[in-house]
Amino acid sequence: MGRKMEYLAMKTDHPTPTQSMNSDMNELKIAAKRLINDATKVGGLGFGTSFFEWVSSFAAIYLLVLDRTNWRTNMLTSLLVPYIFFSLPSVLFNFLRGEFGKWVTFIAVVLRLFFPRYFPDWLEMPGSLILLLVVAPNFFAHTLRENWVGVVICLIIGCYLLQEHIRASGGFRNSFTQTNGISNTLGIILLLVYPIWALVVDFI
Repeated sequence: MGRKMEYLAMKTDHPTPTQSMNSDMNELKIAAKRLINDATKVGGLGFGTSFFEWVSSFAAIYLLVLDRTNWRTNMLTSLLVPYIFFSLPSVLFNFLRGEFGKWVTFIAVVLRLFFPRYFPDWLEMPGSLILLLVVAPNFFAHTLRENWVGVVICLIIGCYLLQEHIRASGGFRNSFTQTNGISNTLGIILLLVYPIWALVVDFI
């Protein structure tokens, strides 16, 4: 009888297959949580930089389109072209710098030279941007773009456009009360988000 009880106790000490599977699943969950936390700590700043890069680039494109259509200003908005050049996400930059961009540039140049009537004025800035993306030397396209120098250039352009916009509006408060003032002002402020964040991350 005693031996039988000892045998039953030893048998119940071993986990069942279901218990082992549940234990393994719990360990996998814990490992996954640790992996996610570590990845967030390491890659969170980099993700923020990439996200703000997209936001600022599209804000610059929005302001460029707005300036060519219904937002006429005396500001030097042509500075948005180099801003987009230095802040454009690498995926879009490499795509526009490739064969697609070359074809667009070729068509734009042909239209501008031989068929100027079919090349409207509002296409000059976008055409200049595509041309700059395609023909820029690697020193500008890679070395400066992937360096803090390009970020500083974006910051200088953003600060200049913001102070010019505020001065032309008659003050910071008035810049929000004019026609399309909120969207214009917020668009210019968003130009500062990416370079400031990138510089902070670079110096951390």
